[in-house]
Amino acid sequence: MRLMKSFLASLVALVAVAMTVTPSFAQQGDRVHVDINQGNLNPMPIAVIDLLGESAAAQQIGRDISGVVRADLDRSGLFRPIGTDAFIERIEAMNIPPRFADWKIIDAQALAVGEVEPQPDGRIRVVVRLYDTFGERQLNSLVVAPRTPDGWRRIGHVIADFIYSELTGESGYFDTQILFVSETGPRTRRIKRLMIMDQDGANPSFLTGPESMVLTPRFAPNTRVLTYMSFETGAPRVFLYNLSTNRREVLGDFPGMTFAPRFRPDGNGIVFTLDMNGNSEIYAMDLQTRARQRLTNHPAIDTSPSYSPDGGQIVFNSDRGGSPQLYVMNANGSNQHRISFGEGRYSTPVWSPRGDLIAFTRQSGGRFAIGVMRPDGGGERILTESYLDEAPTWSPNGRVIMFFREGRGEGPQLWSVDLTGRNLRRIPTQTDASDPAWSPILP
Repeated sequence: MRLMKSFLASLVALVAVAMTVTPSFAQQGDRVHVDINQGNLNPMPIAVIDLLGESAAAQQIGRDISGVVRADLDRSGLFRPIGTDAFIERIEAMNIPPRFADWKIIDAQALAVGEVEPQPDGRIRVVVRLYDTFGERQLNSLVVAPRTPDGWRRIGHVIADFIYSELTGESGYFDTQILFVSETGPRTRRIKRLMIMDQDGANPSFLTGPESMVLTPRFAPNTRVLTYMSFETGAPRVFLYNLSTNRREVLGDFPGMTFAPRFRPDGNGIVFTLDMNGNSEIYAMDLQTRARQRLTNHPAIDTSPSYSPDGGQIVFNSDRGGSPQLYVMNANGSNQHRISFGEGRYSTPVWSPRGDLIAFTRQSGGRFAIGVMRPDGGGERILTESYLDEAPTWSPNGRVIMFFREGRGEGPQLWSVDLTGRNLRRIPTQTDASDPAWSPILP
């Protein structure tokens, strides 16, 4: 309990001061504590054994699953998985308590032990136990419902989410997918296709062909429906795509261009931009009745709308003040007011799933940056910047942001950064990649 309380306290402190000071995890005696006066985050050492199994096949699956778990935890920046070659005790049975002294010697403050259990129907069941080694007690256990062996990667992500949640008090984000625009070909004839993959870059697959350019893909809250903009019909149109049926349809036949779509939090509506006669305005549409409502009415460019997680407000981008800035309005279009007042041009706002922050792109001094601010415009903070950083998207727990980065003479690539601004990592993709969209936790 001492370990868990200490780590929870550390995370709470991290969240509370993330807008002002970057915290640091450090060792003090036999417990973890947070020191907000230091600028580096010390990850928690954790041991994840290769999952046990009675057969050679089960043991191999166990090694594969554990490799995914360790990689997920390592990428979070909060954990430092200890190499298996450093383990002193070789655990061989789930029903025998670990020798905690052996794990303390290698400073493993948490220990995950598990087993792969083949089922009569050919599927596998996985059991995991998580221990506090310094408290010498089991924290919790997880039983992953039987799945086919080829689903071992998802099992690893589910286990990583379990460990992350138990040791931080926050929900995980590993069992998720990323939508993005795959880019290939010369710059003068760029091919942009819709692609989907696991959040760690595994299992990539194309959803659209090379014949039409796609932009701005977004997940629905149920993760099985998505929306994107495409030139498939000639003019830019918003499409709905059902991943379960592979069916897609144009969202209305409007006289102008439609773009920048995002779903309402309940999944029953979207908000988007409609450009008619050179004037871009924001509209909302009910997906069941297809009734649409105009939310803005201004000669300036109003675009890039994003709902708050409760559906009550919308943040959007407008140049009505002379340069692109961020504005917030009620979901019915009332009370439109500006919230960004820093130097530069602001764009691509997206509301955090937690509701506490809005992420954005800011262009200033010839560079592009990804930042966050509170919904009232306060507490603005830049997380990362480069020649071109753009298009942020939130992890479902609201603690990590993915975006794309493009260098001089280099194609766009996906990157992620956490709210401390310290854990900056590139996400592997098979091709150049832009416009990422992070899914909710998979069902």
